[in-house]
Amino acid sequence: MPTLIVLALLALAAVAYGLWKLAKRRARSALLASPLTEAQREVIAAKVPITRRLPEPLARALEGRINLFLDQVEFIGRGGLEVTEEMRLSIAAQACLLVVNTDTWFINLRTVLIYPGAFKSRRQSHNGFVVTEHETVRTGESWARGPVILSWAHSDAGAADDADGQNVVIHEFAHQIDDLSGRADGAPILGRDQSFAEWARVFTSAYERLCTRTERGERGVIDPYGCEGHEEFFAVAVEVFFEQPRALMAEEPEVYAQLSTLFELDPVEWR
Repeated sequence: MPTLIVLALLALAAVAYGLWKLAKRRARSALLASPLTEAQREVIAAKVPITRRLPEPLARALEGRINLFLDQVEFIGRGGLEVTEEMRLSIAAQACLLVVNTDTWFINLRTVLIYPGAFKSRRQSHNGFVVTEHETVRTGESWARGPVILSWAHSDAGAADDADGQNVVIHEFAHQIDDLSGRADGAPILGRDQSFAEWARVFTSAYERLCTRTERGERGVIDPYGCEGHEEFFAVAVEVFFEQPRALMAEEPEVYAQLSTLFELDPVEWR
């Protein structure tokens, strides 16, 4: 009898788990199919002008992803900041641009921390057995499995100017995309039609060109901060891909092509 009871309980647990998973899938599908309110659309159009460029099918898809993002992620103000609906919508809209046309999702993210402005961060560096802690001032950070930490002043300004190639929200969420492969190293999970060998060739060559130009004091479309490492090169390239796509295509056409395939987007064609 005890064995039969245990088996029955296991069967009930399996059924309950299956129903729970089904309910989650249905809730997710409902959120992705839900439009924003007219008031929410007006906020996003005003605060994130890049969204006004999107073709209609992408604009509709973005709304569903924003709803899913807002349902999943908790926004917490730090440094005395009171988080507003305007802040939540602005950050969600910018982040969801990266996943608007693919099945990629920020599966590890549950929290976004927002400071009023730049914030202090402590980082460790390792040299053999010696560990050194450094305090730096930052405008954004992305941690493996979350959270994302943002300066609202810089997030707001980055969204407002959608053609300067600098956007801290896109930058930090590019790190989240990168980290889905297991670590943020400039090699995200690629699309079905992409080759890792080709990705590595294109991005390594472009990274080396950027570092050579930077050493000479020259400036191109990709920010010199990309020389900090391959993961930073990927993040700043993604910023430019969305905000200065024509300039990126002209200067680094292979980088543009790889990112276009990765995100299944072609911002050069947006109005």
